[in-house]
Amino acid sequence: MAQLLDGAGKLGLVLLTSVLRFVFMFLNNCAAIPSYCLYLIALQPLRIWDSPTFWYIEGLMFKWLLAMVSSWGWIAGYTVTEWGDDVKPISEEEAMVIVNHQATGDVCTLMMCLQDKGTVVRKMMWLMDHVFKYTNFGLVSLMHGDFFIRQGKAHRDKQLVYLKDHLDKYYHSRDRKWIVLFPEGGFLRKRRETSQLFAKKHSLPHLTHVTLPRLGATHVILKTLSGQQENGSVGCEAGTPNQMGNKSRGLQWVVDVTIAYPKARPMDIQTWIFGYRPASVTHVHYRVYPIKEVPVEAEPLTDWLYQRFVEKEELLTHFYNTGVFPPLKGFKEAASREMTLDPVWLCIIQIFAFASGYMWYSVLQYLYCCLF
Repeated sequence: MAQLLDGAGKLGLVLLTSVLRFVFMFLNNCAAIPSYCLYLIALQPLRIWDSPTFWYIEGLMFKWLLAMVSSWGWIAGYTVTEWGDDVKPISEEEAMVIVNHQATGDVCTLMMCLQDKGTVVRKMMWLMDHVFKYTNFGLVSLMHGDFFIRQGKAHRDKQLVYLKDHLDKYYHSRDRKWIVLFPEGGFLRKRRETSQLFAKKHSLPHLTHVTLPRLGATHVILKTLSGQQENGSVGCEAGTPNQMGNKSRGLQWVVDVTIAYPKARPMDIQTWIFGYRPASVTHVHYRVYPIKEVPVEAEPLTDWLYQRFVEKEELLTHFYNTGVFPPLKGFKEAASREMTLDPVWLCIIQIFAFASGYMWYSVLQYLYCCLF
């Protein structure tokens, strides 16, 4: 009986904590997201007069919003440990980031682990499923200039045309540096069986922890944001001016990110919000490739991209068998780095969000009373 009561008490505590977390996040969203949108509307004259300053301010607020999302998991004990190459030295250069996709929590994990990578978060562009447009954060992403892609054969060709137009219009004009995409085109659990059947039919490797990537978006990004060299690789000469008045070198790196969850149990956004899973560490592995090593033509690029996901399979197999990622070439042991967030900074941006929400509520209420 005592054990039953103890178990019921723990369950009740978890439920109470989950409810309190949800209430806080709901209020946080109600204050932060409308404030972000209203600030940008109020700053439209600045956008016309001084576009670089406008997008600098927008980038800061975007980073703060992503930090708020990161804090939800961090407070629940969901932390990140990083492995592999150190990406901080290239954080101010242009890069394409390819990530394996297991669940909605992958995005939250990236929001957290990229917070301490210089200006990456405020200067990044995301490629995500079009369904995300209709979530509470969709309006923020729309105003930031992220691209929503519709999956399926019926939409594929048109979507790639739309993607190229979007990159031409927004990538350099808003001084973007990193572009993040999930080449698998969907969650692991949804695509694994289809991917394995395709691999068997075409004599490709059998993958369990990842699926075979799709080429389309990667190919468009490389051809649009980098110049093709005579050897078939991609690259761009330094000193090409962009629409922000800065000099763009084009894409310089491909950052290959592999996310691993304890016991191969992916974390979804519901877990991130309610925090009902015990505290755990998500492991993120980086591999950096110079853009000149990346082929741009469709067939060799397909082979190159497949090889990256075969390597991801090997990395994840090693991790799930041993609990650690293998060492980098030339090293005997793998070194890990714990990624942490500054609690004081998180408190400051939360206070700013709620203060902004109250300010805008007061302003709108005053305007309503004056007009009606």
